[in-house]
Amino acid sequence: MIKRKKTKKIFVGPVAVGGGSPVTVQSMASTDTRNVRATVSQIKRLEKAGCNIARVAVPDDTAALAVKEIVRKVHVPIIADIHFNYRLALMSIDAGAHGIRINPGNIGSKQRVAAVVKKAKERDVAIRIGINAGSLEKNILKKYGHPTAEALAESALRNIALIENMAYKQIKVSIKSSDVMTTVKAYRIVARKSCYPLHIGITEAGTAFSGTVKSAVGLGVLLADGIGDTLRVSLSADPVEEVRVGFQILKCLGLCHYGLEMISCPTCGRQQLDVVSMANKLEKKLVNIKQPIKVAVMGCEVNGPGEAKEADIGLAGSKKHGVIFAKGKIIKKCPKADVFEEFLKEIYKMMNNEQ
Repeated sequence: MIKRKKTKKIFVGPVAVGGGSPVTVQSMASTDTRNVRATVSQIKRLEKAGCNIARVAVPDDTAALAVKEIVRKVHVPIIADIHFNYRLALMSIDAGAHGIRINPGNIGSKQRVAAVVKKAKERDVAIRIGINAGSLEKNILKKYGHPTAEALAESALRNIALIENMAYKQIKVSIKSSDVMTTVKAYRIVARKSCYPLHIGITEAGTAFSGTVKSAVGLGVLLADGIGDTLRVSLSADPVEEVRVGFQILKCLGLCHYGLEMISCPTCGRQQLDVVSMANKLEKKLVNIKQPIKVAVMGCEVNGPGEAKEADIGLAGSKKHGVIFAKGKIIKKCPKADVFEEFLKEIYKMMNNEQ
């Protein structure tokens, strides 16, 4: 059982972050925010995948104004992502954004940061202080030479103090690098020295394959340490994949019970079913279910029911037929040609009985 670090609870719209609340999974729309129709369509796909909070880029006035219509048409809280221009933060808050992400180091003068904080305070809008290795303050870079974990942590703590001194505490913090261990070390430092909720992630992690591996390692280490109140898996892929991977990481650590958990054997010469094909087909069929269910696809009867007895329901093969089992006990045998459809029927029957 992971003991999570206790942090201050804040709200992004109606969604609680920190203070012992469940770890939330975020993603960011890859569409042009000015294209409201495309952005809303993508966010609705993210909602269907279980996304708790969605972020949109706000590069100009048109995008900031579009936030109002996007917020009206979707069901998850919307965070406006702002760089450099503090006016866009003010406009986004006025447009109804539930949160904003800024890097105080590149937003401009202290007076401009104060203007953003004042507006956020008026609307009770959460601020994420987003520290990135690629946009550290010049004096911090000069001090450390390059974006070390200590440099990232110093920037984060400095900007926390800046906003605290403006009498605002509805903040959360991210400290991201594309280097896994630099990110982990920086979060550990800030977690020791701050009580604010932490948004964790490995920035610019890579493709669906390499980015998933890097994110699973980095976020897995942090979450196992009890660090992390909300997360984003940053992939060069469909944002829906970010959500799926995020929930999978949480499920592996016992931090959430949501949707499909797949168990499938690595295959060997004993397999009597096409495990790879069946497991992939099954995952696609059940990708959008929200009910927690553990499903196994095993190649043979030798290891099937026994190895996967913790599964709610499973499938294994033998020379003559397919075997369907629940909690390790065989409940049905059927011809191999029919086994996939029969297995789906049993899964849906089980889910309906548990509702």
